[in-house]
Amino acid sequence: MNFSELAKSRYSVRKFDGRTVAPDTMQKILETANVAPTGCNYQPYRIYVIESPEKIDLLNKLSKCIFGAKTVLLFTLNKDEDWKNPLETGVHSGIQDVSIVATHVMLQAWELGVGSCWVNYFSPSALEKAFSLPENEKAVLLMPMGCPAEDSEPLKLHAECKEISETVKFM
Repeated sequence: MNFSELAKSRYSVRKFDGRTVAPDTMQKILETANVAPTGCNYQPYRIYVIESPEKIDLLNKLSKCIFGAKTVLLFTLNKDEDWKNPLETGVHSGIQDVSIVATHVMLQAWELGVGSCWVNYFSPSALEKAFSLPENEKAVLLMPMGCPAEDSEPLKLHAECKEISETVKFM
């Protein structure tokens, strides 16, 4: 499968079969995360691999969007490590960096037969407190992952895209 086919076939899996991601598969996914580009290659992200039943139960209390996954990645930003734009105060690369890494993870997982879903439906501050994250780390997203259930399917809107002319402007 080439990249275009991979990108078109991937969808947000919202129903998993209940298995955790195999350790060797997770290792390949995390190796892909490690080579994702970030501002000045500062790599200000942290990825927490959550698989313990107690922590999954806690996540289910914090978000209704875990979808039965037994493996969930928590992506955080180490605010002390992201690139700061010297041309404008307050402009940082951190959230973008974490998003780039998470996208690499999502696509590598799909290529390896692992489904995922990008989740922002949670209170970052509540999650940070519940998981005792360091003060300099900000929760950015959750990514439930695993083998899609047999009846898993993309939302109907998955195939509906705007025309490129609506989203791209040549100048």
